[in-house]
Amino acid sequence: MQTPNHVKRFEQVVLSHLDAAYNLARWLTHHEQDAEDIVQESYLRAFKFFHSFHGSDARPWLLAIVRNTYYTWRQQKRIHDPVEYLDEESDIEDAHALNPEELALQSSNYELLRQALEQLPAEFREVVILRELEGLSYQEIATITAVPLGTVMSRLARARKRLQHFLTCQMKKEQ
Repeated sequence: MQTPNHVKRFEQVVLSHLDAAYNLARWLTHHEQDAEDIVQESYLRAFKFFHSFHGSDARPWLLAIVRNTYYTWRQQKRIHDPVEYLDEESDIEDAHALNPEELALQSSNYELLRQALEQLPAEFREVVILRELEGLSYQEIATITAVPLGTVMSRLARARKRLQHFLTCQMKKEQ
């Protein structure tokens, strides 16, 4: 049985991160209703296991629950990310190319950036969202995703490279 203090502490510590939880779920699912369902299920799980939270920052803890809930949901729905292989040439970094953020800002085309993010595999998309949109540290992302710090850095670098490639190709098509 949950005490009123337990409920009040949960509200103070965890509910303030609702926007971050929804943002992550939305980017992972590509669908508002599915994201809402995942966030709702995540908050139920967070409340159920709140007694096991002993940290000072509930945000990474909650986002890890959202991430795990998403993967459970995806497995139940039998949803798979399309596997996308890039040419070796596209993996070669062009030192003179603009990064994805600069391309998006220069073109003022945020829809294009959204499309680019959505074409990333989930494990790349989640690290970009957690780092660039939620502002989490590499270590916090490693904790949330349960992978080594080096893997987070690698995924982020590879995701940025894919975003750069996608955005560069789209910009060339528009010219």
